[in-house]
Amino acid sequence: MANDYEKFKKDVLSITKIDLNAYKEKQMRRRIDSLITRHKIADYDAFIGEIKVNESLLREFVNFLTINVSEFYRNTDQWELMDQEIIPKLISRFGKNLKIWSAACSTGDEPYSLVMAFSKYIPLNQIHVIATDIDKQAIEKAKAGLYGAKSIAGVPDEFKKKYFTEIAGSYQISDEIKRCVEFKERNLLKDDYEKDCNLILCRNVVIYFTEETKDMIYKKFCDSLVPGGFLFIGSTEQIMNYKEMGYTRFKSFFFQKGDMQ
Repeated sequence: MANDYEKFKKDVLSITKIDLNAYKEKQMRRRIDSLITRHKIADYDAFIGEIKVNESLLREFVNFLTINVSEFYRNTDQWELMDQEIIPKLISRFGKNLKIWSAACSTGDEPYSLVMAFSKYIPLNQIHVIATDIDKQAIEKAKAGLYGAKSIAGVPDEFKKKYFTEIAGSYQISDEIKRCVEFKERNLLKDDYEKDCNLILCRNVVIYFTEETKDMIYKKFCDSLVPGGFLFIGSTEQIMNYKEMGYTRFKSFFFQKGDMQ
């Protein structure tokens, strides 16, 4: 592209509140260039002009930037660990009135998975998950709760039968699961974080950020957890300096704030 990418980043921040400086530039620029080329738009300035007047293209662009790829019970072995060890530990230490935050929740697959996982131990009317994402369109999809067969492939059969209704090849999640999740629009790079959380889930998101931004996010998550609370990250992610941040590595992709108890 002939136009200046630095100016483009400033324009995007002004319009969308998404700071492209936090993302790996080579990877993100390649994605953006392919989108602009696909729409046969000449350059960055022309694209900025288009998204200012074309709401549909603006929504597509934000959805493209936020890379919404999600599925229920993604990496099932990690969810088995959640079921067998993490949830019992949380309940044993903090009781059943837990504060759970699904950060960068995308289309709702993971917060709804959390509700189902906790439902084996806690009545649904006592489960409350806060789910946040920067993408308003993804949140609207999450609230609708309609998913394809591929998205729900990892859901245990008992929950598929109990909490999903097939509608013309798609699957609608039940209202009783929906009621357990509170969706909010939030930007992890600039907005306030939840406080006093017992469990935070943020998976397969920070891989797109710079190392400095990753450290900032993980440190803020640690600050958001109560002592003994857990952070659950994605199988493609790692926290190299977790000890300096105040975490103890529990198992696999689960990190506990403070010393393990």
